[in-house]
Amino acid sequence: MRPTSIVALRANVTQEDAVREFSSRGLSSMYWRMKAGRLQRIAEVYVPYQFYEVSYVMARAPQKRLFAMDAVDGSLDLFEFPQLPSPQQLVTTETRNRVEPSLPTGAADKLLREKALRVVFHQGFFKVCEASLKFVRLPDVVHLPYWLGFYSSSEIVRCRVMDAVRRRIEGAKASAFFEQWLAA
Repeated sequence: MRPTSIVALRANVTQEDAVREFSSRGLSSMYWRMKAGRLQRIAEVYVPYQFYEVSYVMARAPQKRLFAMDAVDGSLDLFEFPQLPSPQQLVTTETRNRVEPSLPTGAADKLLREKALRVVFHQGFFKVCEASLKFVRLPDVVHLPYWLGFYSSSEIVRCRVMDAVRRRIEGAKASAFFEQWLAA
């Protein structure tokens, strides 16, 4: 894959921070070392996210929220933003380590509706009318950065994922997402 210029949200985690987190002495890191071996290397990877403005009525009050969903297969967690990222929060970078968008518009819209309903229902299931949920796909696509930690004990390599914006280690779903991308 050739390097391409992309627009990405600025990472809140440096490479040194990621190495420190992946090789920490905490229980989670010890579990990974026992399960998958030692940390061999790390890499920064970018995933395209599509923005959606979601509006609904809750307890007779109109609400608006801004979500971003991965444009690859919709399997990663939604991001919620108070507003679209400002130019100061964005960087343009040249990279080969990016996942290509591949989620068809119709499937993306259906998935977004399901995920947004789930998030909204957590606020108060009986206060929301499903029919009032409306969303608008915004033209903005921004790549979000992730750090991947590669662990190996023999010929098997496992991938551990850190969200470089929210500064948190992701779970099995994100690991499977990136391992599937790397295997393709």
